[in-house]
Amino acid sequence: MNKQLLAILIFIFFTACTSQQEAPLSEDEVQTVMEKFDRGWKTKNATLVDSVLSPHYLYFTQSGRTFDRAALVATAGSQVYTLQTMERDNLTIQLEGNTAVVNTIWKGKGIYHGESFDDRQRCSVTITKWNGKVQILAEHCTPIK
Repeated sequence: MNKQLLAILIFIFFTACTSQQEAPLSEDEVQTVMEKFDRGWKTKNATLVDSVLSPHYLYFTQSGRTFDRAALVATAGSQVYTLQTMERDNLTIQLEGNTAVVNTIWKGKGIYHGESFDDRQRCSVTITKWNGKVQILAEHCTPIK
């Protein structure tokens, strides 16, 4: 009986010592996800855009509506949305555990459903790390007038 108890305690101790906690979200991981996201849009690579989105991704539009992951990925790969130029600057990152809020200015020129646009927007992007996977959970952009 004592040998069994000792074996169980050794097993529990060994398991506790060898289990690794997930490293907190880092600025480098956030930067990498943002770069992949932007590269996906620039190259019209919907698969790349999709690869960095959380299954629960939500985009809050300028008109007050929302766009889910499927709609955003469809737009990224469709011919109704084309970018002539795109850049992101003034990027700052606020980290809190495994969550980050990215504050950035996004500038883009292109065509959406036949209408030209020339946008300059302040964007807030929420990024999370869960089970080692870093993903964009939500995004909201507001025009800068």
